[in-house]
Amino acid sequence: MKYFTRVHHYGVLFSFFTFFFSNSQEIKVLDAATKEPLVEVAIYNKKGTSSAITDIFGKADLSSFEDNDLIYFQYLTHQLLLIPKREIVAAGLIVYLQPDTEKLSEIVISASKWSQQRKDVVQRVASVNRSDIALDNPQTSADLLESSGQVFVQKSQLGGGSPMIRGFSTNRLLITVDGVRMNNAIFRGGNVQNVISIDPLVINGTEVVLGAGSVIYGSDAIGGVMNFYSQKAIPSYYQQLETNGNALVRYSTANEEKTGHFDVNLGTNKWGFRTSVSYTFFDDLRMGNHGYGEYLRPSYVERIDGKDVIVPNSNPKIQVPTGYEQINLMQKVRLAANNRWDFSAGLLYSSTTTYPRYDRLIRPNGDEPRSAEWKYGPQRWLMGNIAIEQKQPMGAYNKMRIVTAYQNFQESRFDRDFRDSIRNITEENVDAISFNIDFEKTFTKKSTLYYGAEYVYNLVGSDGSQENIDTSIISDAPSRYPDGSTWQSLAAYASYQYKPNERVSLQTGLRFNNVWLDADFTENNKFFDFPFDSATVDKGALTGTAGVTWSPNASLQWRFNFATAFRAPNIDDIGKVFDSEPGSVVVPNPDLEPEYSYGGEMGLRLNFNDRVILDMATYFTYLDKAMVRRDFTINGQSEIIYKGELSNVQAIQNAARARVHGFEVGAKFVLAQMLSLTSQLSYMGGKEEQDDGSDAPLRHAAPMFGNVHLLWEHPRWLVDFFAIYNEQLRFDELAPSEVAKDYLYVPDANGNPFSPSWYTINLRGQYRFRNKLTLTIALENITDQRYRPYSSGISGPGRNFIVSLGYSF
Repeated sequence: MKYFTRVHHYGVLFSFFTFFFSNSQEIKVLDAATKEPLVEVAIYNKKGTSSAITDIFGKADLSSFEDNDLIYFQYLTHQLLLIPKREIVAAGLIVYLQPDTEKLSEIVISASKWSQQRKDVVQRVASVNRSDIALDNPQTSADLLESSGQVFVQKSQLGGGSPMIRGFSTNRLLITVDGVRMNNAIFRGGNVQNVISIDPLVINGTEVVLGAGSVIYGSDAIGGVMNFYSQKAIPSYYQQLETNGNALVRYSTANEEKTGHFDVNLGTNKWGFRTSVSYTFFDDLRMGNHGYGEYLRPSYVERIDGKDVIVPNSNPKIQVPTGYEQINLMQKVRLAANNRWDFSAGLLYSSTTTYPRYDRLIRPNGDEPRSAEWKYGPQRWLMGNIAIEQKQPMGAYNKMRIVTAYQNFQESRFDRDFRDSIRNITEENVDAISFNIDFEKTFTKKSTLYYGAEYVYNLVGSDGSQENIDTSIISDAPSRYPDGSTWQSLAAYASYQYKPNERVSLQTGLRFNNVWLDADFTENNKFFDFPFDSATVDKGALTGTAGVTWSPNASLQWRFNFATAFRAPNIDDIGKVFDSEPGSVVVPNPDLEPEYSYGGEMGLRLNFNDRVILDMATYFTYLDKAMVRRDFTINGQSEIIYKGELSNVQAIQNAARARVHGFEVGAKFVLAQMLSLTSQLSYMGGKEEQDDGSDAPLRHAAPMFGNVHLLWEHPRWLVDFFAIYNEQLRFDELAPSEVAKDYLYVPDANGNPFSPSWYTINLRGQYRFRNKLTLTIALENITDQRYRPYSSGISGPGRNFIVSLGYSF
């Protein structure tokens, strides 16, 4: 009897615990790569008798499922998972879903700032996801963009990378980081390298909008928009503390690169904290062994015993000097307050050491170099941002996002002519404040409205000086820009999407933007006697877009889009008064207006059972009122005395037109279960109006370029055998400004400069160990080609062995 009673009590106790756990089996479903919770994951058993769906925190209750059930986890952008319930319980009630690269590419954020199905987006968008970045192993974010195969990158030096998209570059392209505009008031028409401030090792993904994006993003988005999304801080969504992170070390031989990276995420029930540190050392870059001798570096300048001396280069394939160092820091904090409110804050910092501008160091002056030194000072970038997201199922919106940010940009230039004791120094500092508010309102399954507003404020600080390196005496000199200048932008936009059925999607939008600019030249007039003290701009711009996608069947999709875009004048356009050419001087033009582009795109996508995919697009863009440097008059005079010399007066004016056309082709062929072939090809051509009314080749229209990848994928192995190529530009295809830089190019049979074609053959592989280690090995430029990308001042790396070891915990 006592035995029966004890058994009875134990049975009751066991039943109680069984009942308790069976009714409290709450699981959490996370992304295996980012550890983010996955919302609205469909969960069901193989028999179809039980089902559940995850909430905003990625949680769901499995108490209705039997202990011996096989459970499916299905999510739009991830691989389908089938797992026994007992294994879920044994793993601590946490389920990780692996991202599906193909399905991830079907989701696009950049077109409207909110998630959309790619098939509904009327513009072409190139995406690079986290797994792509891990395999590509880019040294900088410029290299990350180039790896997409749809962005051409120009480099004037190793510490550089200026993207070109559809015939446009620099201040006609827009960069954003975590939804914050990176372009500032001194982004110039010449090549810019701000993109290298972004740490590729903390980027979750990048999306590039190819073509106009001014309706959503405002000024500068003429040729395209490059959006970078960094890693988020992730709460654990449980009471206990959870820790995860990544570490990486990398070495490459072509420039003796040494990189170290570490990031860690601490998560509690509602709070998440992520910290990241990256450090990179680059030595001088070695070019390839086989190619044109004109690219070699036979000598360089050193300062010996107080004199500039031309020193023979012991290895002419080493581009001396090009090396530099860089550090990147990131801190993220996030509060997931409830299923409606999400708060986050981020702090990103990047700093380089001084780095040489190599293209200026190889400029000749007869038989001697023109410059003894030409370098950029440390390039520093600081961004602090706060983001608030709300999901509101009723009222004026379903979703709202507020992003406010402060940025500080610091850059400087040091140059000195050969055998000259005077070093010219300019230092710039830009403070940028921005505020964005964006809404999404879904009226029905067929119609959605995206709308919002933006305010941007830039304050420019600029200082100039001269240093006598023999006496160490420093004296005042004109600054590069008018010190204390301001640039402001205020805008409102709306974009409407209508889907009458699953085959057709229409999208249209409008944006009005007003820009104010104030430049005060009082300080610089201490050095020059110009008849003006200030310049102002107060201009508005209206842009619009309209497009449609049409899918008559599952294999075919057409895409048509027309869009206008604009670029408002900034401080660099109106304020670089003293950047004169020999015999000429540039003065402000207060009547400068925004330049506008008008363009159309037609795209075709063919998909045959996901085994053969072709994605093609052709486009045309017309740029009107283009801001270019032309002859000008001031007080009725076309010439004035400048630095004691009678100089021709010039100004930036809305005086040119340009036309760009081109096509892009992407292809994927699934050759076997684990073997696929992909390729990207881009061709563009363009003309720009000259002073005399004639047309000449457009400077930023890159030659035809592309890549081909043969990829073998195994659950643990990835092997990528690929080629990158770049077509030639003949002498008659070079822009006049490029012809003037003949020292960057190779002479043709007639002695005229041209940009030769080139290619590289490459192999890389990645192996994922069971203990969360990942080994990536690459051999790039296997045939050791010596090449120089179009318009670049530095030759590409020769044969390059890269090895990196990553660990996730």
